[in-house]
Amino acid sequence: TGSSTSLKDLTEVGIKGADLFIGVTPDESVNITSCMLAANMGAKKTFARIDNYEYLLPKNKEFFEKLGINSMVYPEMLAAKEIVSALKRPWMRLWVELCGGAIILVGVKIRENATLLVNKHLYELGGDLKKFHIVAIKRNNITIIPKGSNEILAGDILFFTSTKENINEIASITGKETFEVKDLMIMGGSRIAIRTCQYLPDNTNIKLLEADKEKCQLLLEKLPKNVTVYHDDGRNAESLTQEGINGMDAFVAVTGNSEANILACLAAKRLGVRKTVAEVENMDYISMAENLDIGTIINKKLITVGNIYRFLLSADVSNVKSLTFANADVAEIVARPNSKITKREIKKIALPPNVTLGGLIRNGEAMMIDGDTLIEPYDHVVVFCLDDALREAEKLFH
Repeated sequence: TGSSTSLKDLTEVGIKGADLFIGVTPDESVNITSCMLAANMGAKKTFARIDNYEYLLPKNKEFFEKLGINSMVYPEMLAAKEIVSALKRPWMRLWVELCGGAIILVGVKIRENATLLVNKHLYELGGDLKKFHIVAIKRNNITIIPKGSNEILAGDILFFTSTKENINEIASITGKETFEVKDLMIMGGSRIAIRTCQYLPDNTNIKLLEADKEKCQLLLEKLPKNVTVYHDDGRNAESLTQEGINGMDAFVAVTGNSEANILACLAAKRLGVRKTVAEVENMDYISMAENLDIGTIINKKLITVGNIYRFLLSADVSNVKSLTFANADVAEIVARPNSKITKREIKKIALPPNVTLGGLIRNGEAMMIDGDTLIEPYDHVVVFCLDDALREAEKLFH
């Protein structure tokens, strides 16, 4: 118990010997002040959660470094970017660019119509499917790093890695139709909603529902011209129907209330909307929301944690992303000369349990990995692991 802006409290907790100080209270100014104090009292690195986009501009980086703030995260902005990414590719649950976009990680929910995959074991998938690698299966809230003997069932969420040019083939293999989101309804005039509207293309027709009348007025000043603001709650099917939900390609619920967001998305799904996105900040509800078939779930805490985690790992792990609430991590690791991983083909190396390799970049070219692949020094390898296996996996590359 103590205050992060109290010199006495910081001294008592031993700030002088800290490798990293993280300021993630809801109050930006407390985070900034705490990080400045911590840095000046001996903390080696600091990390602050902020609400001001200006602070992240490259021209201000040096200014904040001088103040003692090494890294910052603006969760609402990152959440908005994730929503835009989800609406760009509505048939997917997840899209993550790895190795600068050369390898893509995609999450897709598998239904009965995916006849090429359902009830097949991984070892049975040959031919065309060599272009992809199934790196994780999520089933009933349990994540599996699969082996050849694992079977794919309807209802699984499969995580694939592939190169950019082969991504669209995943849609046909998984029985998904691709479509463009032209008409969108957003419930809740939050900061995430404002940023989402600003990031979406100008030709998207957006209806935004907000229950607070004063907030509606303020929103009109901040939002682009392609957004119409309605003073409406939007929590029940009746008001959604009234505002024209039937003609919508997608529905996004980003009010401050997780339950309301989940229920509104379920109502939208029932009324025929193909893609829904819910902000679910209550951690207890996340797995429930996934099972209820809500397309994409956004959680600011997890986005922030992913950022801090990336910051924490050693410099070689350049891009770590906590995989959609699946207690899995994906990292990009460079193979060092003479490291264990470069000594023989993958099938002859005993990878730690719960670890799989998703692909690699060699001399700028993306490649998938199979049992016969021999990893070369300086290859950038995409590694997937469950629980705490990342540290184990790292050892093979050093």
